[in-house]
Order: sequence, then C-alpha cells, then structure tokens
Amino acid sequence: MNSTTLIVVIIVAVVVLAAIGAAVHIVGGRRRSERLKERFGPEYERSLAETDDRRKTEDQLAQREKRHRKLELRDLDERERAEFHDRWLGVQRDFVDDPDRAVERADALVVEVMSARGYPVVDFEQRAADISVEHPVVVQHYREAQRISAANARGGVDTEDLRRAVTSYRSLIEALLDRGGDDPGPTRRPGGDGRRTGTAAQSGQARPRSEETQV
Repeated sequence: MNSTTLIVVIIVAVVVLAAIGAAVHIVGGRRRSERLKERFGPEYERSLAETDDRRKTEDQLAQREKRHRKLELRDLDERERAEFHDRWLGVQRDFVDDPDRAVERADALVVEVMSARGYPVVDFEQRAADISVEHPVVVQHYREAQRISAANARGGVDTEDLRRAVTSYRSLIEALLDRGGDDPGPTRRPGGDGRRTGTAAQSGQARPRSEETQV
C-alpha cells in the first residue's frame, strides 16, 4: 500500500468514526430528552418555556436529579404521619372562619413536612425543584399555591383563589405523607364528598369521611 492510499484510508476511517460518534451523540441526546420528558412531564414543559433553550432545560433537570439522589430523604413513621394529617384537618377547618390564616398555615405546614422528610427548605424555588423530581405534577399545584399565597400577602385575593391555594397545598401534603413516592393523582375538590383518591386512598391510609372538613 503506497502512501497516498494509506492517507486516503486514514481519512476515510476518521470520517467514518466521526460520523459514528455524531450518530451516537444524537441518539444519546434523543434518549435523554425522552427520558427527561417522561420523568418531568409538565415540569419539563414549564422549564422549557422559562428558558426557551432545550439543552439548558435538560441540563437543569439532570442537575435536579443528581442533587435529589444526594438528599437523605426518609419516610415518616405512623405517628408523624397521623400528626401531620390531623394538623392538616385543622387547616381545613380554619378555612371556614379565616381563609387568609388557613393559607398561611398550609404553606407553613408544607415546609414543616418537607423538613421532616429531609428536604432542605430554605428557598422556595429550591424546594419546588427538589419536589419536582418525584412529584412533577403536584409541584405545579405547589407553585400555584405559592403564587396565590404571595399575592394574598400583598392583598386583593378573593376567597375562591384562597380555596384553590388550599386545595393545591393539599395535593402536596398528600404526596409527602404518602409512601408511594409518586404523584397521588386527582384529589377531591373542596366542597366535594370528602373522599380521597389516588395512592393514599388505595393503600388504606385515607381517614374516614367524618374526619374530613370541607373547604
């Protein structure tokens, strides 16, 4: 094989290897995108709308997963779970006479439950990011509840908005108290029949209807 032929062979080999590398990178990127879309669902779309940059969004979500793996989270024991559940019922009862106070208590209780589970709780955005890894649907409710709570602190929020905030906080409370680790699915609407749905109810953790207080 003369030198010219050898050079051609080397060039072809380099081109082929580069093409294979590019193909592997593209396929790997697509698989990562699909995995993150499947895991984060609406949180993926929300983050993408916020950054308007798919790669940046996916890097951020991947970092959330990495951070979440390092968290020392724990399940609550039965006593803790029952205590937090009872305190939540108290928040719902408070709503009837003092909706503003009920929203404040709901927000504080969420933070307390998260802390008991082992989540860092200093910053809301970080709390939401950590929650989104296991609860990408429920975290949307949490963001909505926090938005209403902040608006209420400035004044001008009507009772229906406050009701929606308490309902949204309840979605997260139920997810955090449930052992399943996934979004618990639909929750009953305030003023409904008082039955809980989703994994918490299916696992037998739902309280009797007489204990529920309609918001």
